[in-house]
Amino acid sequence: QNNVQGASDAGLIPMMYPDYKPVLDPTNHSFFSKFWEKPLNPEKGLTVVEIMDCAHEGTIKGMYIMGENPAMSDPNSSHVREAMAKIDHIVVQEIFLTETAMFADVIFPATAWPEKDGTVTNSNRQIQIGRKALDAPGEAKPDWWILQEVAKRLGLNWDYNHPSDIFSEMKNCMESLDNITWERLESENAVTYPCDAIDEPGHDIIFGNGFPTSTKRGKFVPASIIPPDEMPDLDYPMILTTGRQLEHWHTGAMTRRASVLDDLEPEAVGCMAPLDLEKRGISPGDDIVVSTRRGEIVVTARADSGVPNGVIFVPFCYAESPANMLTNPVLDPFGKIPEFKFCAAQVNLLELPAAE
Repeated sequence: QNNVQGASDAGLIPMMYPDYKPVLDPTNHSFFSKFWEKPLNPEKGLTVVEIMDCAHEGTIKGMYIMGENPAMSDPNSSHVREAMAKIDHIVVQEIFLTETAMFADVIFPATAWPEKDGTVTNSNRQIQIGRKALDAPGEAKPDWWILQEVAKRLGLNWDYNHPSDIFSEMKNCMESLDNITWERLESENAVTYPCDAIDEPGHDIIFGNGFPTSTKRGKFVPASIIPPDEMPDLDYPMILTTGRQLEHWHTGAMTRRASVLDDLEPEAVGCMAPLDLEKRGISPGDDIVVSTRRGEIVVTARADSGVPNGVIFVPFCYAESPANMLTNPVLDPFGKIPEFKFCAAQVNLLELPAAE
């Protein structure tokens, strides 16, 4: 995920145009409609969880998924998989056959990082250039090439020959790229935005001379603490939280295919405080059942003194024990972020069937 910042900068947020221009602002809508010479929808789009809810309800009939694995990464993933099973047509553009790709009607094989040219922008606002080092296997193609071929078949006259052409278009509508050219990136490898001149480094600190508002002033708003949607109780007395491991990134689509990394962490674990294990008669290495109001999975118990009492941590990269089957899809009312990190859970020792 070396390009989360770059994707957001370029407008891959459902309520923003490139450079974080709100979709609901008529001035922004007018500018981008003229810039792309197309009438644009004046309403903001849906977040990932909202998209899956609409698919489940039948109001979304098709989906095009690029480099994302919602069958593993979205909360309450049983609900997500039911939604994808209902969709009339799914296209997945990927480098591997992920759990999500199993739901696809069409799969476009895409190129991996060392097989293509392009730029990424990290969270430090460094635009970094990548250069093709290896030929792509089989019929795999760069993402931009695949999208352009689809666009042509939809009657659009897209005519990009190289990622530098796309970068040039971005520069024409994104002030954040001022004084940063493709040639400069080729020469310097990475440039930080914002940048005041073609021969000056970018700013280490953003908004040093004011915020992007009409007054140049920012607005600070005190936020009230909102309690979690689901608190522990007698039926589910523990707290489940999920996340990543050092060895495995996100849904494991790449790292679990790396034999060295998978040898280090080959199986799903549930990390708990030693005292919590002892109270439940569980020893490290035992199989345990982790359950919430949305389902249950089996993982291997691991003692971890870094985990607080009353909490169990489960990585969400294991398809055989998908932690996001258990997580709560309720959204924060403002940020629209699912409550991945907190839900009520129960933990029990796995009971094996009695021998005949």
